[in-house]
Amino acid sequence: MRHLQLSTRRTSIRPFVPENAPDIFANISPGITRFMAWHPPETEAAFADVWRGWLKAIEDGSELHFTARYRNDDRFLGVIGMHAALTDTPELGIWLRSEAQGLGFGRELIGAIIGWASASFSIRYFVYPVAEENIASRRIAEAYGGEVRERRSNPKYRSVVYRIPPK
Repeated sequence: MRHLQLSTRRTSIRPFVPENAPDIFANISPGITRFMAWHPPETEAAFADVWRGWLKAIEDGSELHFTARYRNDDRFLGVIGMHAALTDTPELGIWLRSEAQGLGFGRELIGAIIGWASASFSIRYFVYPVAEENIASRRIAEAYGGEVRERRSNPKYRSVVYRIPPK
């Protein structure tokens, strides 16, 4: 897994490594996490606790965390997660640095992960929870054939849960 690299027309995607942590932390903000169940870590040390957990999950295969970068200059673009990766219904999530939002990167990156995971694992469907108000993320799911199958509430927002078929 460590040597995996996926590419799209504009991006490169690799499994998270600790060297990515400063770029990720620098781009986490209340605005970025508005439609996420978690709150931004306040310090780099608090974020280190988070990413160390990612490394353990990547190691045992239970979760996959990827760092996306611009293909042309290697600048940090965002993070993609595939949770419950050992099941046939993994959950996808994504966040992008604020200036990259609204430019089609989310659709491009989720599409790359769906394609790779569909070819690499036995997937029944992907779970894709998204805040009801997050129209851009809802459009990503719908672009890949996602259908709302559930509604959830959490302390920050109400969400809909899409099922996206494998490719």
